[in-house]
Amino acid sequence: MASASFEEVVEDFEFLEDWEDRYRLVIEMGKALPELDEGLKVPATKVDGCASQVWLHTWSEQDVFRFIGESDAMIVRGLIALLLRLYDGLPAADVANVDARAEFARLGLHDHLSAQRSNGLRAMIARIQGRASTV
Repeated sequence: MASASFEEVVEDFEFLEDWEDRYRLVIEMGKALPELDEGLKVPATKVDGCASQVWLHTWSEQDVFRFIGESDAMIVRGLIALLLRLYDGLPAADVANVDARAEFARLGLHDHLSAQRSNGLRAMIARIQGRASTV
């Protein structure tokens, strides 16, 4: 089940018919992310399996899953922004129950991401779900 924030993105995507406009929206969402503190860009937060450099820092606040992230690639920063809308703020126990693949399919992204970006997205989802199970 997607968060209300992610549902807003789904609605925005439905409104935008052109994939160039959808990509622009994803990139704009990525640009709006705050920069990750350099001290958090360490091997422990780096996501393996991504063609670009990606860092995800996770934590829990009273059993609520939280994370921030950054990438050196604009489209990947946008994917992180989408993942934030999907997962950040959920009860940590609920994160594993979110079918990210199905939620992203609602956006039609799998049809428009390169194989490398799809692999990177899977790696980020795996990291998020794995970390949520331990926070």
